[in-house]
Amino acid sequence: MVELYGRTLSRRQVSERSGMLSQFAGVRLMTLGDGVERGIRMLEFRTGSGLRFTALVDRALDIADCDYKGQAIGWHSPSGFRHPGLHEYEGEAGLAWARSFSGLLLTCGLDHILGRDEVPADTYNYPGRKTVVHSLHGRVSTTPARLTGYGETWDGDDCVLWAEGIIQQSTVFGEDLHLLRRIEADVGGNEIRLSDRVVNHGFSRTPHMYFYHINVSHPLLDEGSRYVAPIRDVVWAGHAGDRYEAQKVGYRTMPAPQCGFSEQVWQHEMASDAAGEVPVAVVNDRLGLGLEVVTRKDQLPCAYQWQNFQAGNYALGIEPSTHHVLGNLAARERDEMIWLEHGESRSYDAVFRVLDGASETTAAERRIAAIARQPDRDYPTPSGKFVPLKGRS
Repeated sequence: MVELYGRTLSRRQVSERSGMLSQFAGVRLMTLGDGVERGIRMLEFRTGSGLRFTALVDRALDIADCDYKGQAIGWHSPSGFRHPGLHEYEGEAGLAWARSFSGLLLTCGLDHILGRDEVPADTYNYPGRKTVVHSLHGRVSTTPARLTGYGETWDGDDCVLWAEGIIQQSTVFGEDLHLLRRIEADVGGNEIRLSDRVVNHGFSRTPHMYFYHINVSHPLLDEGSRYVAPIRDVVWAGHAGDRYEAQKVGYRTMPAPQCGFSEQVWQHEMASDAAGEVPVAVVNDRLGLGLEVVTRKDQLPCAYQWQNFQAGNYALGIEPSTHHVLGNLAARERDEMIWLEHGESRSYDAVFRVLDGASETTAAERRIAAIARQPDRDYPTPSGKFVPLKGRS
């Protein structure tokens, strides 16, 4: 049954009340037409509950806008949702990715995550290519998808909105990795479900790294908003040492935007529940609004927290990852790189759940605390204990 506007309706009852489902909910394909966004195909999802979000077909089917009952959740940076044809992957010493950095979700990978790096290319067996030079967060988020389908599907009296596409990160004398992505949302529901599978379509043994850069902003993010997670250990902080407390901003409670703020990044070791899931939430008590992100520990065992509280760039990042923050070369040296042979794949699942009202935010916090209680100090001392990631190949 479909929950719409305080009533539980059957498929017939929904049909009786409209000429088309799109009056209440649906998926609509459109093309952006101006500025740096011109030419990007975009799917708009409306569930009928007040949840609206968009997926950029020409940018890896990543999620751009996200709002709930008119309240923004996803981040819009000054870069806008830039057309991939404008992107220069190797520009600005590997930092050009930041010129296409905007939205609720940016996917990072498929063979590299984190900062600029130069790694061996010996597995590709091409004498003219000794190394691969990687820029910030990899190539996939600025790669267009081949849209294979979208729409709504009824199963009895339940209806699912969905979209599917294939994103190919491929070259001659290098990787040939395909990301198969499916996005779902229930009519009348408050959550987005993401199902990804990365397949090595090529015939060379290929490295694979992956993480979700999930970015929330105002009004969900505001002074007093809280980061809630089942943190077993605070492993690392990019601003540790003399700078750790210098900005007077810890990991738990968020400040208002600040001029001159320097980004802060943590890696946390998260605990999982009995089903292997790791829920992380951002909660705004004043609005009675939250976003809970649920991933699987066996798929994305590492987790970062990104704080960018600069005025005009105000954002908080939830970042589940396949690898430690140590990077590409370290993953190889520690024998933690994921290597995919021809036809091998890795799957990833994520749920983005809007928390509406104090009862839902409180229930989410209790679920998370039951898994593990996060440190009650704003500046817990990083342990430096990067847990070995076993069984990666």
